[in-house]
Order: sequence, then structure tokens, then C-alpha cells
Amino acid sequence: MFPSSDNLAGLVAGILLLLLTFGVRNSSQQNDANDYMKREHSLFKPYQGSGMTIPYWDFIGSTFVTNSYIRLTPDLQSKSGAIWNQMPCTSINWEVHVNFKVHGKGKDLFGDGFVIWYAKDRLQTGPVFGSRDAFLGLGIILDTYSNHNGPHNHQHPYISAMVNNGSLSYDHDRDGTHTQLAGCEAKFRNVDYDTLISIRYENDVLTVSTDLENKNTWKQCFQVTGVKLPTGYHFGLSATTGDLSDNHDLLAIKFYELEAPALLAEDRSRIIPSAETFEAPREHKEDLKQGSMSNVKIFFLILLAMLIVVVLVVIGIMFYQKHQENSRKRFY
Repeated sequence: MFPSSDNLAGLVAGILLLLLTFGVRNSSQQNDANDYMKREHSLFKPYQGSGMTIPYWDFIGSTFVTNSYIRLTPDLQSKSGAIWNQMPCTSINWEVHVNFKVHGKGKDLFGDGFVIWYAKDRLQTGPVFGSRDAFLGLGIILDTYSNHNGPHNHQHPYISAMVNNGSLSYDHDRDGTHTQLAGCEAKFRNVDYDTLISIRYENDVLTVSTDLENKNTWKQCFQVTGVKLPTGYHFGLSATTGDLSDNHDLLAIKFYELEAPALLAEDRSRIIPSAETFEAPREHKEDLKQGSMSNVKIFFLILLAMLIVVVLVVIGIMFYQKHQENSRKRFY
């Protein structure tokens, strides 16, 4: 017996509602039946447990929690905040979706950005967007301010990846271009809809994709092969502001464990993070602040030049007056 038209319409509506409820995202990166979300590495509303704590997560610095978002930094100068997962990740293959929002009053100048970490050491403050330099692990950097003045600049905001074995330093003056694996421009700031980033690490391939245009679909930012990441590291986010500022808000994190083939079913807890290739350094001129004198030096040089001019003028006046006196003596 076939269902009536009313029942059929209700069935279709129910299916559509189910799809909307689960937020199916049309993408080549859709999680298959063997991938499942792990609560201990995920974070979504309601955030807080008992008191001011967040189950499985710790936060430091300027970070504060509301009912709608977790704010790493407010739109104020010289702020820094971070949130870190308490549980080490034991999955060899995984995918993380981060729902975030970066916004502020600045229209032309704003900063500085935030980083999504998969790193050995957590809850350590430092100069790399609020976290430590010379880290061990992976950093996905969402940089909103260009420090690198020159014709080779990419546009900002900019998303890039850095893998560090503990020996590399992130160069803010060069926006990390000499240590990045890859990157892409991404307009995620001051929009009135959800912005998301997907970080997929599968079979030593790192793929970063974004949904920044309110199209409910992933767009690949970059893909890098030959990336070796150990298990046992922690996920986290950190953000910072300097002379320029923004609100850096975290809305949700969803972690999916991906099925790992037998060839990767090995102990990866002791390997050192590494990548086979880095993006070729861009041709560039020296930055003005690197290739020429600082503003302070220029100021003192100008001041010295003005003093020399004043001294020369005084000497000239004295010489002129002396010359006039000698002329009068000869006249009398």
C-alpha cells in the first residue's frame, strides 16, 4: 500500500529537517560511517560544567566564557588568551572542525590573529599569537595583520601551516613565510554568518579547508603531503592583540577520529614532528625596518643635524659681528 500524498510530504519534510539538524556539509571531506566524533576533544554549547570550569578544557590569559562564545581576546590592545584540551590525542588520523568568529571596530587596521595548535606543550604563553615559540607540533595560523612591508606581500587575513620540531622560530616580521608549509588568503573577518575551518590529517597528508562564504561547503585552502605528526599531543587555540586589536571568538570544536590503515597502526608517540617540504621562500626586498634605520635612529639623526645647523648659524653670526667690529676699527 502506497503512502498518501500527505504522509509522503510529511516524510520528505522529516528527512529535510533531519539533514538540517545534523548540518550535513556538502564536501569531499564528509565523514564516512567509520569516522566518529570524540567528546573529549570537542567543545560546543553549553560550554561550562560546574562552576567556571569547562569539561576537558583549560583556559588562561584574557580568555572568558559566555553562553554564546568563548572569547580568547577582547577588542582591546595588548591582550592574550588561550584554551587547551586536557586530553592527549591518541588518534593517528583525525579531522578537526573549528567554528570561529573574528570581528572588531577596526576597518582598515586590526590584528593580530589566532592559531589552532596540535602541540606537545600546552598552557605556555609566548610571542607566537599568545603561545610559545620553538614549539613541538603543528600550528594553523590565521593571521589578520601584515607585518611584512614589500611588493611580495600576500593579502591578509591569511591562513598558513607550520610544523616545528622545536628548533624553528616563527618570524613575525616576515609573517612566518620562511617556515610555512603552505597558505592561502581567506576573508573571514567581520562577517555576519558562521566561519569554519577544517584541519584534516590523514595518512601523513595535511589538508586545510574553509567554509567562509556561507555556502555550507568546504573549499580547499591547501594540501601538504609528507607531514609526520606524533600521537599524544594536545589541541588548543591561542590569540593575541598588540597595538591593533580584534575580538577572537571560539564557537565550537568538533574532533573526528578517522580510520587508520594497518600500515599506520604503529607507535607514533615518540616520533619528531616533521615535513618533507616547505613552501619556497618568496622573492622579496628587505623590509624598511630591517634594511634601513629605525625611527628612533632617524629622529636622533635629524636632531643632530638641526643642532649642527644651529651651531653653524651661531658661528656665522659671531663671525659676521666680529667682521663688523674690525671694519669699524679700521674706519676710525
